[in-house]
Amino acid sequence: MSRSWMSAAHPRVNVCPGPVNRRSFLQIGALGLGGLGLADLLRLKAQGADSSGKRDDTSVIFIWLPGGPPHLDMYDMKPDAPAEYRGAFHPIHTNVPGMDVCELMPLHARCADKYSIIRSISHTFADHGGGHKKFMAVRDPKSPVDTINDYPAAPSVVAKCREHRQNGLPNYISMTDPGRDGVDVFAFGSAYLGPAYVPFSVPGDPSKPDFKVPNITLDNSLSERMNDRQLLLNGFDKVRRAIDGSGMMDAMDGFNSRAMGMLTSSRTREAFDLSKEPEHVKERYGKHAWGMRALLARRLVEAGCSFVTLVMENPYQSGVPSLKQGVYNWDSHAVNCHIWEDAQVRFPIYDQAVTALIEDIYARGIDKKTLLVVTGEFGRTPRVENSIGSQTGVMQPGRDHWPSSMSLIVSGGGLRMGQAVGSTNSKGEVPKDRPLIPGDLWATVYQHLGIDPDQAFLDHAGRPMPILADGLPISELI
Repeated sequence: MSRSWMSAAHPRVNVCPGPVNRRSFLQIGALGLGGLGLADLLRLKAQGADSSGKRDDTSVIFIWLPGGPPHLDMYDMKPDAPAEYRGAFHPIHTNVPGMDVCELMPLHARCADKYSIIRSISHTFADHGGGHKKFMAVRDPKSPVDTINDYPAAPSVVAKCREHRQNGLPNYISMTDPGRDGVDVFAFGSAYLGPAYVPFSVPGDPSKPDFKVPNITLDNSLSERMNDRQLLLNGFDKVRRAIDGSGMMDAMDGFNSRAMGMLTSSRTREAFDLSKEPEHVKERYGKHAWGMRALLARRLVEAGCSFVTLVMENPYQSGVPSLKQGVYNWDSHAVNCHIWEDAQVRFPIYDQAVTALIEDIYARGIDKKTLLVVTGEFGRTPRVENSIGSQTGVMQPGRDHWPSSMSLIVSGGGLRMGQAVGSTNSKGEVPKDRPLIPGDLWATVYQHLGIDPDQAFLDHAGRPMPILADGLPISELI
């Protein structure tokens, strides 16, 4: 397959705002896009059910780091580069000889044999919108800005290919901060596949005692027929007792019946119930939104969900005080944050949550069935910039957008772990060995899930569109 690779030169972006912030589990809510309830989602899926996804017991946990994590400060450090490139931190050895990581990620160092670093993926879209769409939809977007997809995001393709897989849970679930659950925030849209294949959204902070799972909705006619409004507020068991006792389940149409089955099933109830986890497990993940999302993701794939996306965006929550020189997401321009001081808060929380998930996947014996991917939309400029911070009013260091090179990690999936795939040049500017593209990563994901990348779905014009325009499974991992 032919591929074009970008040059090291990109226009610098000096000011960037970055990717733009319920009562009960039974609350009547909206599904993040267009007010779709669970029954509506099931109905839409049935209307378009013509896919033949494999029904095997594999899954993906996808951790999204919006804004673009700095590869030179995390997984591709260059201690011998000039000071204006190498940054403030030092690499430390891991339990895999020759595979070093940032000193702020010591937990990564002890489990490097359970993940692999990919250091040589690149693309050509330096804006957040274009970068999100290119990475998630695996095609060049029609516009380099905004995050409204022209083509389906890869997880929506997974949801389409596995729409016949019915085990009591949605096949595609996402977890975000409150107010960040719309599909157009991070280019999670399903484009011409239709709204049936957007993620079932679970916004909020699972570390909070009052955290509830919203967005599972009852059909309006059903809720009107329930005599006791409190049934919507008093939990699964009361609803099930009321339905079973009234015979109402028989009166509902098939889609509402299936939605209610998800709502009240023990599988759903237990998958979302973090109280089932021992305290020492929660402590290992970290009682922070990121850690509890990671733990919840593990519970969801164990319960049978095919694809779980969790967004690790804002570290300044769950009791972590705001830092004036910090930034909401990973968009570490100097005008946005003091990159080194923000990293000293951000990296340890990230280190704990991600490595707890990696180690837990292996400890529980689900490393063959579950593939973990951790990435952002691009890397950061190798050369450090200095600018006056918009919040601090003082000169501070940062890094700009840089799609010419980036690092990401993968774990599990029965793949070969404990290696660094590819490399960049001495300043981390461009791939040196084994240049790869986002399509190569998604080809690897599809292979893990047993999805044929050559199958096609019709776009809005009725043209068959292969689910993967370019890319091959990464042979070093297979």
